Amino acid sequence: MDLDRPAAARVYDYYLGGSHNFAADREMARKAITMWPDLPQIMRANRAFLRRSVTFLAERGFTRFLDIGSGIPTFGAVHEVAREIQPDSRVVYVDKDPVAVAHSRLLLQDDPLSTVVDADLTDPAELLARPEVVELLAAGEPVALLLVAVLHFVTDEQDPEGIIRTLREALPPGSALAICHASIEGRPDQAATHQDLYNRTPTPLTMRSVERITGFFDGFDLVEPGVVYLPQWRPDEPTVVAEHPERMVGLVGVGLLP
Repeated sequence: MDLDRPAAARVYDYYLGGSHNFAADREMARKAITMWPDLPQIMRANRAFLRRSVTFLAERGFTRFLDIGSGIPTFGAVHEVAREIQPDSRVVYVDKDPVAVAHSRLLLQDDPLSTVVDADLTDPAELLARPEVVELLAAGEPVALLLVAVLHFVTDEQDPEGIIRTLREALPPGSALAICHASIEGRPDQAATHQDLYNRTPTPLTMRSVERITGFFDGFDLVEPGVVYLPQWRPDEPTVVAEHPERMVGLVGVGLLP
């Protein structure tokens, strides 16, 4: 592994106040925060959406979760949130960053219901062939597919729509898809410089329009309130949504398979 180049999973860990990151990750994160001071708050809003969406799905009876681009499952991870409602929830975490995978396996080594897979979202056929993923899907029970803050690291050339279609076709009936994706609309004044910063790393960033992100839910029935900015998706309290939710530039949504 190249510890001299920043990686998205470890930079995200730094934004959340974690310790599973290295000097190159911290340097990049500090540069990004200098350019865009709201970034740590945006990342916390992203984590809050993950919690609310997993809670929503667990309350609907979901006990199987496939978290792709999971990063490092620190406090508030999917298995912790889901098991507050469904104690027997099974989670397969997938990431391609070797440090994230190694730390995840260490953190979850005593958890028989959670597994960690080293695989790349941009090769969905290979990902779906992994034994841990095959086992999760084989029971035919609905699976919650979580693509939270990962699709914007898939370039247009890598065909994100095709990737989602392949994953969707592998899901059992009644499954769900949760997406959080960086949007160009919320802060167009910041989008170009932020993408340029990530484009110097192994994980280039592609911020997309609300129409494009909504299109990722093709084949799914969107849950109310549809595709909205991070704070607007089923907030714990309506009063927590600030006057300008677009400042939290992530667009999010949850869809259900018929």
